[in-house]
Amino acid sequence: MHTAEEKLRERIKELTCLYEVTSLIVNCDYEQIEEVLRAIAHCLQRAWQFDADALVELQTSSLNIKTDEEMGKSVFLQSSIKVFNEQEGFIRVGYPSSKYTRSDFLIEEQRLLDNVCLEVGNLLERKEIKENQVDIRRQVEQADRLRILGEITAGIAHELNTPLANILGFAELLRERIEGDADAEKDLDKIISNAIFSREVVKKLMFFACEMPQERARVNIVPIIKDAIDLLGTTLSRNEVSCELEVGQENITLKIDKIQLTQVLFNLIVNALYFSPPKGKIVVAVREHQETVVLKISDEGIGIPEDMANKVFDPFFTTKPVGEGSGLGLSVVHGIVKSHQGTIKHMPNSPSGTIFTIEFPKL
Repeated sequence: MHTAEEKLRERIKELTCLYEVTSLIVNCDYEQIEEVLRAIAHCLQRAWQFDADALVELQTSSLNIKTDEEMGKSVFLQSSIKVFNEQEGFIRVGYPSSKYTRSDFLIEEQRLLDNVCLEVGNLLERKEIKENQVDIRRQVEQADRLRILGEITAGIAHELNTPLANILGFAELLRERIEGDADAEKDLDKIISNAIFSREVVKKLMFFACEMPQERARVNIVPIIKDAIDLLGTTLSRNEVSCELEVGQENITLKIDKIQLTQVLFNLIVNALYFSPPKGKIVVAVREHQETVVLKISDEGIGIPEDMANKVFDPFFTTKPVGEGSGLGLSVVHGIVKSHQGTIKHMPNSPSGTIFTIEFPKL
């Protein structure tokens, strides 16, 4: 039986623990959540009756914090951490089973543990809400930028189409008049090649601005993917890079615009090719799920630097030298995928490179 003095001492330890936990949560920096949860675990350890022998484990979906690795050989009290009424993890506090039994725990200790789990759950809820708000704000800002830029680029594309067609037409006529003049022919070839490059930029601008009409039909996408890879075969061989296709089955149907799907594949494979090392390998994998079709393009290149990860789909953003990229390829891909109600994301490949994952709904 505990004396009044011992009971008072235990209550003081419990109240001190609650005060420290509350202070940690109130002053929490969401970027340092692991350090805060680790400090909470140590607060709990000090609050138990036999604090010198107390062991604490705090586990969430992404973290597992232990004050001692011998938790498996202990008797313990446990309480759940819930986030939006869903179990996210637990906290348990125990003693070595070689020295203690469950009767050594106090009723008040279970109440303390329940209260701390409730506070930790509230903390994780607030963290998730804040992260969602940041994501939503970023998406709204991105949508506004793209809408405004789309209106501008649509106008630019229409204005450039006619003069570019004239440049190419008159350049071809001029070629017939200067036949035999090697220097002039060389200069004219540069004019034509640059005009063609500019025409492709205009075409991408029109894709980006959603000015290219869609003709969706339900088709088997496997032959379309194979044809796209075959068309790039010479370019791949010239750069000593292989491209492998992995399909779960030979008939995967989607309601999609065939030309725009080919545009997506070309842009992603050519982009992967640009950054691939000699003897590198690009893998195009297609899988059909119950409600979606997932397309993955992976390479073994240098990967996307962390500080650029959020910019790769921004229009006119490119890491390529001037003249080698317009910065519209991935923006066009992003626009086409979104127009088909799909999603696109990227992640690092292992040991190096990037994986682009596109998910199309089976409408």
